[in-house]
Amino acid sequence: MTGTAAAIHAATLTLDTHIDIRWPDPPDASTETDRRVDFPKMQRGGLKAAVFIAYTPQGKRDAEGLATASARAEAMLRHIRTRADGTTRRFCATAEELEAAHAAGALAVLSGVENGNAMARDLSRLKLWRDLGAIYLTITHDGHNDLADAARPKPDLGDGEAEHGGLSPLGRQAIAEMNRLGLLVDVSHSAKSSMMQAAELSRVPIVATHSCCRALCDHPRNLDDEQLDMLRAVGGLVQITALDAFLRPAPPGGRSPATVTDMADHVDHAVRRIGIDHVGLSSDFDGGGGIPGWKDASETLNLTTELHRRGYGARELDLLWSGNFRRLMRLAQKAAL
Repeated sequence: MTGTAAAIHAATLTLDTHIDIRWPDPPDASTETDRRVDFPKMQRGGLKAAVFIAYTPQGKRDAEGLATASARAEAMLRHIRTRADGTTRRFCATAEELEAAHAAGALAVLSGVENGNAMARDLSRLKLWRDLGAIYLTITHDGHNDLADAARPKPDLGDGEAEHGGLSPLGRQAIAEMNRLGLLVDVSHSAKSSMMQAAELSRVPIVATHSCCRALCDHPRNLDDEQLDMLRAVGGLVQITALDAFLRPAPPGGRSPATVTDMADHVDHAVRRIGIDHVGLSSDFDGGGGIPGWKDASETLNLTTELHRRGYGARELDLLWSGNFRRLMRLAQKAAL
């Protein structure tokens, strides 16, 4: 293990694969804001790249609900592009662009869509999203949609435990189209049945962009060891995330006591179980993420420091912070060609 944690962190292409934004009326991210992530905080914390999310909550699947979700996702993707100025902040839609931004000393702005419900049953929207620069689609959020069953059904929307038994026929078509376009398949929020079927179906390795390990914390949003093994089998990736309830159970009526050391425990478990090549890092900042030790983007070095203390060197930290995710981005692009 060579170099100090700070030196390694400064040299590493640190990418956070899941950051939410306020919508509507997002603040100017080029200034100091009340959000956990803005560009000044990224600069202070040495966070070089961020995937900002066009998220739409699961609602009624009637014509009005679907149209509203579709319009919102598109507007958010268009907004995220404006967060880049082309010089100090570059918009990136490929691994090559991401690496070029890092080499130039610019922050990298990327985008993804969370909740395939915003497709509004129209596969052509996937091409629109990719053309706008999105690199992945999270196929469900909380609540089943027309593509797949979710890990957390929404009884208030009439959800039972399962609706499709995993992926729907439309969901299978969507994954094939995502493979064709170069959009990565994100299975965070998906039911285990949906996730396992997506892993088998997708020609490109799948990713869980913001999930943790069920063996350490029995939460419906986490992946069990069988799911982790499936990720290894297909060359996929779990991005361990800084959401306290996914890291340690909360006591009755209280808040989870999770800290950055618990996050590192989940990284350790996943690495021991499926290998360093199938594990990465994310925050879910401004979507519920943020823990003592990594409460916002300005504290990003603390996570590198904790992992370095546990024996992760420059090569391993590069893989965790972006190397593995860049590999998936390249595979998605290659499959699309």
